[in-house]
Amino acid sequence: MSLKDLINGSDIRGISITTKDEEANLTPLEAKKIGVGVLHWLKEKKNVDLSAATIAVGQDSRLSGAGLKESLIETFVAHGVDVIDTGLSTTPAMFMATQFDSFDSDASIMITASHLPYYFNGLKFFTKDGGAEHEDITFILDYGTQAFPQSSKTGTVIKKDLITEYAQDLVTKIRQGIGDGEEFPLKDFHIIVDAGNGAGGFFAEKVLGALGAKTEGSQFLTPDGTFPNHMPNPDNKEAMASIQQAVLANGADLGVIFDTDVDRAAVVTKDGSALNRNNLIAALAQIVLREHPGTSIVTNSPTSSHLKDFIELLGGKQVRYLSGYRNVINKAIELNKQGIQTELAIETSGHAAFKENYFLDDGAYVVAKILMLLPKLSEEGRSLNDLIADLKQPAETQEVRFRINDENYRQKGMEVIDVMADFIEKIPDWSIDPENEEGIRANLRGEDGSGWFLLRMSLHEPLLVLQVENDVAGKNIGVFEKLKEFFEVFPELDLDALLDVLK
Repeated sequence: MSLKDLINGSDIRGISITTKDEEANLTPLEAKKIGVGVLHWLKEKKNVDLSAATIAVGQDSRLSGAGLKESLIETFVAHGVDVIDTGLSTTPAMFMATQFDSFDSDASIMITASHLPYYFNGLKFFTKDGGAEHEDITFILDYGTQAFPQSSKTGTVIKKDLITEYAQDLVTKIRQGIGDGEEFPLKDFHIIVDAGNGAGGFFAEKVLGALGAKTEGSQFLTPDGTFPNHMPNPDNKEAMASIQQAVLANGADLGVIFDTDVDRAAVVTKDGSALNRNNLIAALAQIVLREHPGTSIVTNSPTSSHLKDFIELLGGKQVRYLSGYRNVINKAIELNKQGIQTELAIETSGHAAFKENYFLDDGAYVVAKILMLLPKLSEEGRSLNDLIADLKQPAETQEVRFRINDENYRQKGMEVIDVMADFIEKIPDWSIDPENEEGIRANLRGEDGSGWFLLRMSLHEPLLVLQVENDVAGKNIGVFEKLKEFFEVFPELDLDALLDVLK
């Protein structure tokens, strides 16, 4: 196995616990090599003086995290680099370890595999400039097997509580955002947290409790790397159903759910409605467009057409871009450099990054922005649901994934997408959407209802992803039937998922 097999976009992912179906390929042995690659990267690409450098290392609740962390720390210390062991941490907090004066780390590493099953793990990397890019990961893994000069000194290791300082920073920002001078501005609210046994349990006591909120009914706050209750993933139907039921059962004003490492979040309103995916983007669009009229908002490509209308009615502009949180963030940064005000970059999965917050995808900060609104909305007799009242909801939304059984799966997938343009043009009332930068998107009218579909390549898997949305109930099935005629001419595509829909 090559270390490069561990590349996952702008971070590293692998199997860290051998199962009956999977062989571990990200163990403490690989972590040592990755640590060496990090040293090369910091010295040669980031111009960090390693003789005076400090690297912070933290982990989420995964079972394999401690072993990977210890291996990284041993590597850094052996090469004379000082280390701060932050223990249980979140991905956004690890970036803030490079910003907080009390930590002042030259770099930080978060050990996490986000929402993936327990046997996975991974690593995310930060410097004071922000998160690593794909090319940085490639460099780190390329140099993981290259010798690094020994140091005349041995580094030191200190353990330091990062989560508490990160939480206190959030509390300060929320108080300032509410702006009423109250120490406990959320004292009249009942807000519950579902941490999915990941690293986000701190939010209930250290943030909500510190602001005076009642948090009884919060669930799965205790870190447990087996994830015994549900996958810690706001984009997972089972997880969302769990927090919705908890909100209703406890009569809470709001429910908050995080993924394992807290770079994603979603919320549930008092009546059990989910503010996730398009709804979350719409709610945050209301916030940023009030604060920054006319701003652009970058999203990934598979968003509802109604979202575009919603944002434009508020006076903003939606820029649909490539999927992948680094892609939408980098697009927002690029637009700002071009002089186009862009305050928010967000994916439907829940990754959301505000310009005012370092363009850091931070689920806790997303929730903080929503909490800042609660007292004012309450005074006005309004609710969070009112923020998205004008967002039209589709009657049907379905997603089908086709496995590509071809060694050169990406090339084959792009061939399918290219050929689809001719197919779309032959169907009455179908038209290609020109405002699309990923895969191919078509608008649907006439006998197929009113909606759209998007066909794109999965970011990291040998899959074509098809999303179909319609404002007319019962019309998606006709779209799938027509598309079946297109897809069945490609023997490399596994059509089982599509056939299940048609059944």
